[in-house]
Amino acid sequence: EDLLETMGRLFGTLRGGLGISAVIVGTLLAAAKGVVGATTVTMGLIMLPAMIRFGYDPRLAAGTVAATATLAQIFPPATVLVLLGDQLGNAYQAAQLSKGVFAPRSITVSDLFAGALVPALTLVLLYLLFLIAVAIFWPKASPALPPEPKAPRGFAMARRLAEVLVAPLVLIAAVLGSILGGIATPTEAASIGAVGAILLAARKTAITSLLRPVCETTAQIVSMIFLILIGATMFSLVFRALGGDEMVHRALSNLPGGAAGAVLAVMLAMFLLGFVMDAFEIIFVVIPIVAPTLLAMPGVDPVWLGIMMAVNLQTSY
Repeated sequence: EDLLETMGRLFGTLRGGLGISAVIVGTLLAAAKGVVGATTVTMGLIMLPAMIRFGYDPRLAAGTVAATATLAQIFPPATVLVLLGDQLGNAYQAAQLSKGVFAPRSITVSDLFAGALVPALTLVLLYLLFLIAVAIFWPKASPALPPEPKAPRGFAMARRLAEVLVAPLVLIAAVLGSILGGIATPTEAASIGAVGAILLAARKTAITSLLRPVCETTAQIVSMIFLILIGATMFSLVFRALGGDEMVHRALSNLPGGAAGAVLAVMLAMFLLGFVMDAFEIIFVVIPIVAPTLLAMPGVDPVWLGIMMAVNLQTSY
């Protein structure tokens, strides 16, 4: 709330400024959280009503919030990248075994985190350019906010901005810095992030009132993911026992265009599945079936494939 309010004041007096502030805040939240649901709810409840109240086109407002809130699907430390890294590591080993070669896992979650930074920042830049273009060519769709006489300016505004940026930047540095620096694994970095979030929240709320609902929600989400994982594993085992993986392998191998054609077909299928299935389900059900075949093809790099899948899942989400 502090971030959204301050960024809104900073950019709001410009045409399209409220949309730009939503993108910046969404990016910071994505890099600090790595979970889509929480970011979407936060921005949907706070930023979306504000944009519509100040005369933004509802389509532009909803699209801006939806696009930036789902950046948490690809921005490190996205949970999607953690699960993708695990599944693609297994798929790479299966692909090498199919060639008669035993190979260690060639892909780690840290590799995906590092590889996702440029595509994620590119998406943010494209969103900002789009909002600037809308403000220039369709000014009525994203009007400027009326100036507030009592709003902080100059040094007071700079101080306020520094105060609200401390929390997300500390959280991002603690989680991402520890992973990319090789200090902690993604699992260990998650615990660092959890402790950091508790300490930051303790500035305004009693910790005892926070921990119970947080632990309950965490248990529900983890239970949901593992239930999907168990069901997807059972499905994959039956599918393979009936020769389904061989059928998929033949189908992808015989597509025109070789490896490029096979990757394109899988990307299109995953994109359409994203309309009706959660990203976790697609990762656990689809990737174990198609990834070994794709990674066995010449020129398909596991990290590149993982980032392509992550961007695809983010877009379809």
